Amino acid sequence: MIPAAGFQGRRVAVFGLGRSGITAARALKAGGAEPILWDDSVSSRMQAQAEGFVVEDLTVADWSGFAALVLSPGAPLTHPKPHWTVDRARAAGVEIIGDIELFARALAALPQDQRPHVVAITGTNGKSTTTALIGWVLKQAGLTVHVGGNIGIGVLALPEPTPEAVYVIEVSSYQLDLTTSFAPDVAILTNISPDHLDRHGGMDGYVAAKARLFANLSTPWIETDLEVESVPDWHGASVALVGIDDVWGRQVFSDLKLRGEGIIHSVTSQRGGPPFAGYVYDRDGVSDGATGSPMINLRLARSLPGLHNAQNAALAYGAARALDVGSTPIVNALLSFPGLAHRMETVGRLGRVRFVNDSKATNADAARQALSSYDRVFWIAGGRAKAGGIDDLSDLFPRVTEAFLIGEAAGPFAAALGETPHRISGDMGAAVRDAWQAAAATGREEVVLLSPAAASFDQYPDFEARGEAFRAAVLALGSQPEGAAS
Repeated sequence: MIPAAGFQGRRVAVFGLGRSGITAARALKAGGAEPILWDDSVSSRMQAQAEGFVVEDLTVADWSGFAALVLSPGAPLTHPKPHWTVDRARAAGVEIIGDIELFARALAALPQDQRPHVVAITGTNGKSTTTALIGWVLKQAGLTVHVGGNIGIGVLALPEPTPEAVYVIEVSSYQLDLTTSFAPDVAILTNISPDHLDRHGGMDGYVAAKARLFANLSTPWIETDLEVESVPDWHGASVALVGIDDVWGRQVFSDLKLRGEGIIHSVTSQRGGPPFAGYVYDRDGVSDGATGSPMINLRLARSLPGLHNAQNAALAYGAARALDVGSTPIVNALLSFPGLAHRMETVGRLGRVRFVNDSKATNADAARQALSSYDRVFWIAGGRAKAGGIDDLSDLFPRVTEAFLIGEAAGPFAAALGETPHRISGDMGAAVRDAWQAAAATGREEVVLLSPAAASFDQYPDFEARGEAFRAAVLALGSQPEGAAS
């Protein structure tokens, strides 16, 4: 637990008692604040009361007595319209923050020589794999590493800071919207594509939320005999790694270069362009953009298939180098990475058929990354469709030997697939069975891929539950489980 600083003896409203909310309440209490909790769910309120928290109806509370509102990232700050707690807080002049901001202030309250390092990762796709990959690399290098945030453990539930520790934190656009002073030592943007536009009022708002990760980049200054000057090296300055293979990432990168703060590196798959300080990746490996010297053959990394994982590896390499980890231990760690659950995860094999769980692909762009990794695939897709469905994936349909559709999106996805072989299986169990029978009948080495290109909420509470349902259905066929993707 990381005690929240700055609110000792003051009342702080906490709305939303999911993982981040209840953890924030515990951190506030540990830091000497008086958290006042509320949630629309009766069961959540009862659980909070059972834990000894003060639960008070914030609809009738005196907001002038609150020092801050800690808002759940699930509650809208601006769009489609502000949550009612946001309106109450603004009317009373109460600042609105989230758990990442509490984390930032807790670290800022420490003496400079007692602060740990922070690596923060955001992006539309790849941020969870990149977060897990960086955590793995740093741990293999012998560092004290704590991984959490939007992945796994809530950031405030991680162990208390120690000077030698490194926090590797995944942050969502919702969380970044609720930050003002968050200043990671290494800030990473994987990529940007349209997503969550209803919560950000369109693409401009979404990009702006992602770019908040870089709002507090710092460049160190040293005194010389003649003048004060910046020091352009890795030590003491913020380091930004920005994926520039999409137009929005390129814009963020350009804006950061114009600001001239921190140390900015681009990460791209585009070789042969103008010189730049950064990293270039392709399916074969990662190279330094300045020298072009290869550093790793990613075809040897069993758990990092596809071009998207080459990008993740390039970002992990850059982050570890920023923390002074040597090239050899980084390469060894990348090659031994066991993979991330629900992201291109091989969960079993039956005969010549391999089953790959990519349940975390909740939009078409994420599914594109998975489909692009295979020349032919038996594809399980569907759920609650997002805007555009799978229309943007039509160029990859020739790779789909047959599609097996589930959930609310089954009908629209079938229409989009057109002449591409497909059937509506309806639920996960039927889809897995149908896909295995079709794949096994070819007599070839085949892949059955769950990459839904849709949200899970029509049939499952989250993508993790959907992925576990896939795993259970695969094992029910009699397949042999595998510990790592190949």
